[in-house]
Amino acid sequence: MIKISASLLAADFARLGEEVRLVEKAGCDMVHIDVMDGHFVPNITMGPMIVKAIRPHTGTFFDVHLMISEPERYAGAYIKAGADGITLHAESCGDHLREVVEEIKAQIRAYCDLRFTEEELNYLENVKWIKGSYVDFLRLWQPRYEDFEIGRDAACGLTIETKGSWLNTSMYEIPTLAIVNEVFFRMNYDYNRLYASFRERLEDKIQKLVDGTYCLCNFSEFGLRRRLSAEAQELAVQELVAHNKDYQDSACIGTSNVYLAKKWNVTPVGTMAHEWIMCTGQGNHKHNPAYSNWYALDAWVKEYGVLNGIALTDTITTDCFLKDFQLTYSTLFSGVRHDSGDPFAWGEKLIAHYESLGIDPKRKTLLFSDSLDFERADKLRKTFKDRVTVAFGIGTYIANDTCEEPLNIVMKTTACNGMDVAKISDTPGKEMCKNEEYVDYLTRCIKWRLEHDR
Repeated sequence: MIKISASLLAADFARLGEEVRLVEKAGCDMVHIDVMDGHFVPNITMGPMIVKAIRPHTGTFFDVHLMISEPERYAGAYIKAGADGITLHAESCGDHLREVVEEIKAQIRAYCDLRFTEEELNYLENVKWIKGSYVDFLRLWQPRYEDFEIGRDAACGLTIETKGSWLNTSMYEIPTLAIVNEVFFRMNYDYNRLYASFRERLEDKIQKLVDGTYCLCNFSEFGLRRRLSAEAQELAVQELVAHNKDYQDSACIGTSNVYLAKKWNVTPVGTMAHEWIMCTGQGNHKHNPAYSNWYALDAWVKEYGVLNGIALTDTITTDCFLKDFQLTYSTLFSGVRHDSGDPFAWGEKLIAHYESLGIDPKRKTLLFSDSLDFERADKLRKTFKDRVTVAFGIGTYIANDTCEEPLNIVMKTTACNGMDVAKISDTPGKEMCKNEEYVDYLTRCIKWRLEHDR
């Protein structure tokens, strides 16, 4: 797959807005924005204000190339201004980056020394959708540091890759991201200042739920992967749950952190992962990957029966998902989850889909979980009020809302059973795969099915 990136340095700086619109019209995939500081490299170019000024003029992917000293100090400003991707030079970060990477390694080693306690396993045995055979597996399971490959050869200065059985690697994603996130903020900022701003903003959120500024119905804390720290996430869960009785029309009903769910007596919540659909549907030589959702939904129902919960819609686009989400699965699953694309358009599409099958949307749940804050969740609730049940999984805005921009980090499965796998979401450019040819193949399979499978 060939992608074209147009350099902003070649543009007429007196007409930047018009120039980026022309780039988009011409079909370029990205706008490459070279940032130079006169120190790391001799020249001086543009700052975050330029990125912010041209962002409204195009939806094209902005690749911001930080050719500057200490890029980790300024990356957040460019992300806030509208950058979709950040490229930096490891050598510009100096010894500090090495220290950060070494601390991440040390924390992952410590994670690999952890074991489940019998008290924790007893708790899991009483979670209705967790089978005793899986708890027995966890009793013997332990993370393996040798499954991790941690390097500094990427443009961002850090690569983490895990290999091994799916049972093992599926357990690594969340702890790894939580470690990277906490180490980054503790070692790059004044943590006490960040935590103070976190507490202040949390108090403000709670007050706005109490006074009715925001009414969210049911929402859950989904921030484990990108939390500021363990203590910040626990404070958020503790305080949000403690004030449930004071909210006008909201309730914090759970958390994605099972440990905190146990400690604070709330429901551990979550849905199927993208990797479930990717591996079940694409990690098999016999399957057409455009039918990934059918294989994944079928396997899920066989495992969980009527306890099947919420289905994830956007692994290979929602339109393709709906091809398989017909009467049987639409009836069996209690609802669906939004994780990419326009949430308002998605909600209308799902309501129409249920209605076309003769299913009352009011009996189903639309769970929204993509980059939500309380204001956006409140707007979604108002839009779909009395038409469908809505719920919200709110992550970064709860667990890492500080005076500094949060990181946007993910860890995705790229291969299963020796087969390439990929996510093709409803947001262009959000896919992750090592093999661009496979992404092209999967895209064409999806396109063919949408055009021919009636």
